[in-house]
Amino acid sequence: MTATFDWELSFGAAYRGDNRTRFRLWAPRQKKIGLEIDGRRAAVMDVQADGWFETEVSCEPGASYLYRLESGQAVPDPASRAQSDDVHGPSLVVDPASYHWRHADWQGRAWHEAVIYALHAGVYGGFAGVQGDLDRIAAIGITAIELMPINDFPGTRNWGYDGVLPFAPDRSYGSPDDLKALIDAAHERHLMVFLDVVYNHFGPDGNYLGSYAPDFFRNDIDTPWGAAIDFRQPTV
Repeated sequence: MTATFDWELSFGAAYRGDNRTRFRLWAPRQKKIGLEIDGRRAAVMDVQADGWFETEVSCEPGASYLYRLESGQAVPDPASRAQSDDVHGPSLVVDPASYHWRHADWQGRAWHEAVIYALHAGVYGGFAGVQGDLDRIAAIGITAIELMPINDFPGTRNWGYDGVLPFAPDRSYGSPDDLKALIDAAHERHLMVFLDVVYNHFGPDGNYLGSYAPDFFRNDIDTPWGAAIDFRQPTV
């Protein structure tokens, strides 16, 4: 038995089916935002309350898109689920329900059984390479793999700790479906999967939030990576 899952975010591109996609961006310091799909002329997004911009248009999974700021600068979606190339380029519309999970009934293992193997997907050449090594990993007694940060970072080689798009797996490692296939295959072998994540800063290269949502950051605290994230903001 297979199953599909779709956790709809309150922001970003959400595919609704029937060739309809909703786009939503928080840009409290902008008066207007344009949405460019597949390089076509920008459509003006509707202004919502509290700095939100939203629109729903005819658009299918796989389409590329950018947000056009008042300054004329084009930026990727901070809630991108996948990028067409790198962190500076267009984001891609993704349908999370397109993947059919083969082991949807996986319930994990007891914590005391955890023997965790931390690995870098890039060393394997990507998610498919990790998947190809799962039998060996399971055979030596490992019960869980921990993926070092996989969220999109600038370039193709990186430890992952200066990522800028937390919802998009880096394209050099594979697509969202490639990541799901890896997790599915791990569960088939009774291997748990953990993600190493970074939620306290963004990398300096490819982070465009300050251009249209400076409220995302504090102006009284700095970090080695730039201004601190302002977690006091409900939207943040």
